[in-house]
Amino acid sequence: MTLLSDPAVVERIFEHIDRRTTDLGEAPWREPTEHYRSERRLALELDVLRRHPTPLCPSAALAGVGSWRAREAAGTPLLAVRGRDGAARVFRNACRHRGTQVATGSGCSGGFVCPYHGWTYDLDGSLRHVPHEHGFPGLDRGGRGLAPVAAVERHGLVFVAQDEPGAAAARLDELLREVPSPLVDERFRLSAEESDEREIQANWKIVVEGFLEGYHIRATHRETFYPLQFDNLNVVETFGPGSRIAFPYRAVGKLRQVPGAERSAEGVLTYVYHLFPNAIVATFPGRRVLAVVEPLAVDRSRLVSYGLSDRPEGDAEARSALERGARLVDAGSAEDRAMAESVQRGLASGANEHFEFGRFEAAIGHFHRALDRAIDGRA
Repeated sequence: MTLLSDPAVVERIFEHIDRRTTDLGEAPWREPTEHYRSERRLALELDVLRRHPTPLCPSAALAGVGSWRAREAAGTPLLAVRGRDGAARVFRNACRHRGTQVATGSGCSGGFVCPYHGWTYDLDGSLRHVPHEHGFPGLDRGGRGLAPVAAVERHGLVFVAQDEPGAAAARLDELLREVPSPLVDERFRLSAEESDEREIQANWKIVVEGFLEGYHIRATHRETFYPLQFDNLNVVETFGPGSRIAFPYRAVGKLRQVPGAERSAEGVLTYVYHLFPNAIVATFPGRRVLAVVEPLAVDRSRLVSYGLSDRPEGDAEARSALERGARLVDAGSAEDRAMAESVQRGLASGANEHFEFGRFEAAIGHFHRALDRAIDGRA
C-alpha cells in the first residue's frame, strides 16, 4: 500500500476532528493470552525476529570509518561496523578461536582484538593476527574471520537478517521494498544522551502494542501527551506487515488556513512507523527515535532506543526546545512502560483467555495477523 502524503493525512485528520471520528479497522481482533505466556510461542517468535529484516541501529550510529556498535538482537550478540570502504557490515560478535565477544558497547577503532587471547580482526571481519600462530598448524585464516550476518543499509537504518547469509541476503532487498522512505535521512545525527537500553518486565508484544494505538491517550497520558494531542484520533495505514499511525497534535488546527497542497506534518503530528516485527520509528519536531523491543523471556523485554536530531549543534534555542520535547516524550514513555508492566502482572490473574483489541486498535490486529502468518511460514 502507498502511504498517504502529508496533505492527505492532515485533511483526513480535519475530517475526523469535525466528525468526532477516527480510523477504524474492519473488525476487532482477539489474541489468546497464552501467546504472551508460552515458551514455545516465544521460541517461534524469536525465529521470526531472526529471519525477518529488522533494524539493528541507525546509520548515524556508525558515523565514520571504524565506528562500531555491539548489542544483542533476538538473543544473538551482533557487531555492526563501518568499514574503510564506507559500507556497514554486521558480524556475529564472537571470536573464531573460543567464542569470546570481541566488542561491547560502542566505539571507534581500526579493528577488534579479542580480550581473551588477542586474536585480531580487521574492520571487514577478516582475521588479521593470531598470537603464536605456529600453535595452530593448518589454520585457514581466510575461513576464520568474524562470521557475517546479512545486512542492508536503507532509509537511514542498518537492517539485519540472521538466516544463512546467502539466503537472507537474497530476501532483504525484496522485503525492504515495502518499507517507506525516507525514515531517517542524512540530516539526522545520533544524540548519545537520548540513546539507551532499559529492561521492561513485560512480554515484548505488550510493549510493541503500546505504540500502535491512541485509544489510551487521555487515560494514560492525562498530564503529558493529552494536553497537546487528541484522544482516540488517529490515521492508520499499513505497508506489508508494518503500519504507520499518525498521532495529531492540537496545533494541527493552524493548518486550516494553509492551502491543502502546502500542508506539512512537521510540528503538527507524530508518525509512528511499525517496522515489523519489533521496531518503531517515531517522528517528533527536530527529532527521530528508533526503538527496538528485544524479547528476553516471556515476561521480560529490553527496549533499545536511539535518539537522533537534525538541529544545528550550536543553536542554543533549538537545543533547549529539543530538550523540552525529549523530557515530555520520556515522561510519556515511562507511563507507557508502567502500563505494559501492569498488563503483564494482570496476565497472572487468569481473568482473560484472550485480549480484546477493538476497531480503534486496528494496527495491533494487523501486527498479530502478520506475526501469525510469519510463524506459519506464509511470510
